[in-house]
Amino acid sequence: MSDAIFRWFNGAIAFGFCCAFLWLVVPALMAEFDIVGAFAAGFVNPYAAGYSTDVVLCWAALAGWVWHEARTAGVRHGWICVLLGIVPGVAVGLPLYLILRNQQLEPGRCKALTASREDANA
Repeated sequence: MSDAIFRWFNGAIAFGFCCAFLWLVVPALMAEFDIVGAFAAGFVNPYAAGYSTDVVLCWAALAGWVWHEARTAGVRHGWICVLLGIVPGVAVGLPLYLILRNQQLEPGRCKALTASREDANA
């Protein structure tokens, strides 16, 4: 996949979720502004709770990955994507982090980082 298609694909996912968020969530929050209630509504039944738990843990994995790559690969400004992973959601934060990461890491850098770690551990 070319870099342009990669950026377009991930940007489209982020944009699509933002549109869905604006269509589904914002009107409900405007009618009754209750952040805690909105969060708790994701856990109203076992099915919703399963999806919500998945989203919370995916956000935690994203936050850990961003933190790790900031220190090991020098990826900057990932914290913005972590915040966007909270609101509007991981479906925005993750694709935007992938775009940000792709722009900052030159080709082959990830392979070089892995190889240098393997050499250090040998």
